[in-house]
Amino acid sequence: MAFTLERVVLWGRSFDEYIRMFDLKDNDLKKNILGCGDGPASFNCEMKKQGHNVISCDPIYQFTKRHIENRINETYDKILEQASQNKDDFIWDTIKSVDELGRIRMSAMNNFLADFDKGKKEGRYLAGELPSLPFQDKEFDLALSSHFLFLYTEQLSLSFHIESIKEMCRVSKEIRIFPLVDLKVEKSRYVDIIISEMKDDKYAVEIRKVPYEFQRGGNEMMWIYEK
Repeated sequence: MAFTLERVVLWGRSFDEYIRMFDLKDNDLKKNILGCGDGPASFNCEMKKQGHNVISCDPIYQFTKRHIENRINETYDKILEQASQNKDDFIWDTIKSVDELGRIRMSAMNNFLADFDKGKKEGRYLAGELPSLPFQDKEFDLALSSHFLFLYTEQLSLSFHIESIKEMCRVSKEIRIFPLVDLKVEKSRYVDIIISEMKDDKYAVEIRKVPYEFQRGGNEMMWIYEK
C-alpha cells in the first residue's frame, strides 16, 4: 500500500523537548546525528541555526510543504481534543494546559515548515522510513527515534521493531529511543524482548531515565551502543 498523509498524525516536538527526551549533552550535539521519523519537529532547523549537523529521515518528506501544512491543520484540533479527553494520562507541570500544549507544538511545527523547503534542498530532510534506511554503514554517530518505536506497539509488530532497531544500529554508532511506553501509557511489551535480542558481545543496551516526562510514566529512553 502506498504511503499517504491521510494515514499519518503529524505532531512535532520542540528543540527543548528533544534535548530532554534524549538527555542530549553539549558533546552529543556536536555529533553527526540522524533523526528517524522526525516528522514536523523543529529539532533539525534549530540545530542548523546553532551550526550542528542533523539529517532527518521520514516518509512525509516526499510531500510538499503545502500538503504537510494542510495535514497538520486537519489533525491539530483532533489531537488537542484527545489530549483534553485523556488529561490524566499526562503530567501537566512543564506544560501547564492543553492550550499551552497546542501553542508549543504549533510553534515547533511552524518552525519546521519555514525551514522545510530550504532543508530539503540542503539534504537535511530525506524521504525514507524504517526498517530500510538509505544510508551507509555507520554513517552517523547518533540516531534518535522519537514517539514511534514502542509507542505504537499495537500497530507495529515485534519483527518490525527488531528489524528497525538493527537497521538503526547498522547506520549509527549509537541509538536512543524515546519513550518506552505505548499509547495506553503502559510499558511496551517489546522492551524486554528487544533488550534480550540486542544485548550481546557487540552491543550494550541500557534503559536510562531522562529529564522529561509528559506522558505519565514516559520518562525513560533505550540507549544502544557498540561496546
